[in-house]
Amino acid sequence: QVQFVESGGGLVQPGGSLRLSCAASGTIFSIYAMGWYRQGPGKERELVAHISTDGSTTYADSVKGRFTISRDNANYLDYLFMNNLKPEETAVYYCYANGVNTRLGIGDYWGQGTQVTVSS
Repeated sequence: QVQFVESGGGLVQPGGSLRLSCAASGTIFSIYAMGWYRQGPGKERELVAHISTDGSTTYADSVKGRFTISRDNANYLDYLFMNNLKPEETAVYYCYANGVNTRLGIGDYWGQGTQVTVSS
């Protein structure tokens, strides 16, 4: 069974930093793109960042210059480096993998989410 699990969330003060990780398990042949979404209280889930196999990246305007997404293709790991965090960025952060090629076919996967709380 293919699964994606996030880690690295927690409580951080405004202006602090965190690194989120998304680790895949199971047999995976390839992944087209991986990304991070977040959903704060009373808000819609929004794209934070994503990265394609070729390394091209996209960021939400609100996080440009502060967040960095990267991936380890060999191990199907995805990282989100978050700097200078703001209280309004308190949310559950979800790992998303698009175009995951497995023995069962191609599909998309979501992690269960990791809580990030930015508060003094």
